[in-house]
Amino acid sequence: MQDLNIAYLQADICWENPQANRDHFDALFASMNNRPDLILLPETFNTGFPVDPLHFAEHTDGPTTKWMKERSAQYNAVICGSILIAEKGLFYNRLIWMRPDGTSETYSKRHVFRMGGEHQLIEPGTQILQVELKGWKIRPLICYDLRFPVWSRNRYNNGNWDYDLLIYIANWPAVRSYPWKQLLLARAIENMAFVIGVNRVGVDGQGNIYSGDSCFVDAKGQSFSQSFAEKEMLVESTLNFSDLLILRQKFNVGLDWDHFKILHLPS
Repeated sequence: MQDLNIAYLQADICWENPQANRDHFDALFASMNNRPDLILLPETFNTGFPVDPLHFAEHTDGPTTKWMKERSAQYNAVICGSILIAEKGLFYNRLIWMRPDGTSETYSKRHVFRMGGEHQLIEPGTQILQVELKGWKIRPLICYDLRFPVWSRNRYNNGNWDYDLLIYIANWPAVRSYPWKQLLLARAIENMAFVIGVNRVGVDGQGNIYSGDSCFVDAKGQSFSQSFAEKEMLVESTLNFSDLLILRQKFNVGLDWDHFKILHLPS
């Protein structure tokens, strides 16, 4: 298994200004020292959260998706972030997994944030996304999904794991930073996988403060690469599969996991 070079951007987001955000991320990209395989952006990185989808949702071939396609090709890296998408009269908080060849996969946020009113405007997704990059099996999720361990659950069957890396991109306010940090550790430990949490910083248009607290966590729940709180920064790190493989071989709790299926997703 090849090493996986990852860059994530713990960025401040310009409120309701997609063009300014695209320009800002261009400037941050220019500061990368290494050549990443994967570049991770926060949730709703082009507008902030929550914003009115009637005014800010784009179509699947809109300017931000085109920008992601161009930058993915330019840096020869997968770019992953979420934006608001309008489709068939509905609105989605949709993660886009954009590859350098212009192909993409998407994931619509399953757990829309009820306490912030997101459920009144955004249609919840129904399908988990599973992708591969350089042999790594990856599951990307969005923000509030972090609180739902069943949706995040890894599975093990006859030597095969559903995923090796679990990703959460977020707009997670500082007032709840302690649960953010603890839940990232829990998801890593219980799923025997690497976890990356990428959160924004700054203050949004509604006065919510974001401290970032973005980090990489290994399968033992140990943070091995962490950003500074409340500081905009680009973090570059390399994931090595050998440590994860050794842990899974020595302490394979997957053999004793309970087996289940999600039979029904309420609308």
